[in-house]
Amino acid sequence: MTNLKKRRRIIVAKTNKNRKEKTPFFKKLYKPIDKIFVTPITKFILLVGDKTGKKTGKFEKWLVRRNTLIFISLILALGLFFIVDSKAIVLVDSSAEVLYDQKVEAIYNSEDYVIEGLPKTVDVTLIGRKTDMYLAKQLSNGSVTVDVSKLGVGTHKVSLNYDSVINSIDYKLDPGVITIIIYPKTSIEKPATIDVINKDKLDPKLSISNISIDTPNIIVKGAEHTLNKVASVKALVDIEKLIDPTVGVTTLEDVKLVAYDSEGKIVDVEMVPNKVTATISIESPSKEVPIKVIPKGEVEFGKAISSMTSSVSKVTVYGDEEVLDKLEYIPIEINVTNLKGNKNYDVIITPPSGIRSISEKSATISVSLGDETSMEVNDVLIETINLDSNYKAVALGENSSKTSVVIKGTKDVLDTIDTSNIKAVVDLSGYGEGDYEVPVTVKGDDAKANYTAKTTKIKIRISPK
Repeated sequence: MTNLKKRRRIIVAKTNKNRKEKTPFFKKLYKPIDKIFVTPITKFILLVGDKTGKKTGKFEKWLVRRNTLIFISLILALGLFFIVDSKAIVLVDSSAEVLYDQKVEAIYNSEDYVIEGLPKTVDVTLIGRKTDMYLAKQLSNGSVTVDVSKLGVGTHKVSLNYDSVINSIDYKLDPGVITIIIYPKTSIEKPATIDVINKDKLDPKLSISNISIDTPNIIVKGAEHTLNKVASVKALVDIEKLIDPTVGVTTLEDVKLVAYDSEGKIVDVEMVPNKVTATISIESPSKEVPIKVIPKGEVEFGKAISSMTSSVSKVTVYGDEEVLDKLEYIPIEINVTNLKGNKNYDVIITPPSGIRSISEKSATISVSLGDETSMEVNDVLIETINLDSNYKAVALGENSSKTSVVIKGTKDVLDTIDTSNIKAVVDLSGYGEGDYEVPVTVKGDDAKANYTAKTTKIKIRISPK
């Protein structure tokens, strides 16, 4: 056995002795360190000493000491830790971040040319150290550009560029390469019509009587094939943008202009001017009309309505002039079917079609009953209503032009009825040429009374004029 092997056995033996002296925890910790660092290094040092012929007795004694081995292992472990940790920091600190919807700006002669195929925005992925990316986002305007100023009319494949101010940052554009078509720019003139939006946001007591814009004719620019699609140009007057509108004349600036095709789809074109100013005339047409209570159904047998009173007799209504001109009253219907005695009805006043606002929203209707009596009115003329103007109607058979009307109500009500205002009618709306049997209805001025024609149906012949 060589001297090297002997010395190695002595060191190993002493090392094993030291191992036994360690606590169970340190035994587990020391084992991998001994295997990876201590044993290989000890073998290397002894081999060097043996080859060189130098005495290594003192060194061997120092080497096999427990503290020495622990110290060497600690130094080596710390060194390895810092090497690995520095690499890990580099890996962890590197990351990627996506910047969505970055605006794309084309550099070209916009007065003479139009570009199609250019995306409005793209996504940009930044790759690099977090600190560098943060700094890049602070210094950069985040714009994506494409320079086509040297390209002429036609189809071109071009690359997009991101404004990156830090060289250590890598970036990727999605898309990075696009295909564009450059067209010569032409122009046409189109009259602008007015489209009112959010009209329901206006105070219901107000209405718009007139709207005009300061530039009625608009210059529309774009590629020739795009301009051919433009069917109309509309100024979108948004009522919601009016600040505290009142009766009178007001202006609304920066009214948006939009071009549409024949199907109502928006056409992307340039317009000069791109916005206009609208002058709006606001008024508040109103009218005071009475409340008319209309009972529906029949009260208990032997009884009749003697009076109907409303807590609200008149209301002020707001709407367009043409609607107000035709409005005579506000009807309120109440159900009196099988009513046996006096009753109060709390009702909602519903505005008729075309009325935007009403001064009163509710009312209380008081109905009183009395004993029923009746009277008969003879020779009431039967009239036709709602017949198409291209036709005429003639009653067929005897007793088809007149009828008798039975009126039921309390004595006080019947005494006040003007019989000349009683009308018997047949409604011919929707009827064309031919012979028909149609029902007869009776209308009277007093809603508290009940009107019935003795002739329930008559024969009518309708023929062209």
